[in-house]
Amino acid sequence: MSSTPYNTPAAPVQVLVVDDDVVSRMMLMHLVDTCGRFEILEAEDGADAWRQLEGGLRPSLVFCDLRMPHLSGTDLLVRVKAHPQLAGMPFVLVSAANDGATMSEAAALGADGYVVKPFRVESLRPWLAGLGPAEAPRDSARRLGIDLARLALYLGGLARQLDEAVAGLDALLRDTPSARARLARLQEGCATLGLYTAAARLAQAGEALVQADAEVDMTAQVAAALAEARGAVKRQTAWLEAG
Repeated sequence: MSSTPYNTPAAPVQVLVVDDDVVSRMMLMHLVDTCGRFEILEAEDGADAWRQLEGGLRPSLVFCDLRMPHLSGTDLLVRVKAHPQLAGMPFVLVSAANDGATMSEAAALGADGYVVKPFRVESLRPWLAGLGPAEAPRDSARRLGIDLARLALYLGGLARQLDEAVAGLDALLRDTPSARARLARLQEGCATLGLYTAAARLAQAGEALVQADAEVDMTAQVAAALAEARGAVKRQTAWLEAG
């Protein structure tokens, strides 16, 4: 077994896709490929994935099917979280099951996220967004097919949405489904405009709302994610104004 610690600075941005169904696996790999420049790796089931991880593979993120022969997604998750060099690796389970009991079990076992099949790129992008480097404003404008003036308008609109979310945070958090939907919209806006780290933080805050106990105050975590997003928007806006 490799002694290289997980997520060293030199580690490439690799994404491991684990699914025994080849069609689902290829579809997920294709969607990951549309979200950025990643080295996409695959495993045909949990046992295959575990062999690769034991052999030294250290991906930046794992998408893993829930129900598989030989070694299920939950069994692989338990092994990963018990492994000192792999425990910090983001692990997202994917499944057609969308009932609360299954999702709660996944969270209790340490899953960092849960994506419901059929796959939608919007549900994958939050997990992938934080892996790559921040996108320069000119690159964002080029990708979106707009000029820098239009990008500045979009950033301004996103800034207003973030300000409104911060101002109404206490009221928003009284309704978890509404709060998750609001965070998801803000996350999508950040990802669209190339603010990838901010998008990932908002996605993580949304997931934490579901996993938290009713008595846990999530205000600080959500506020921190919103503050990071506001800061990212301000930095991009300042760059545009200076240029």
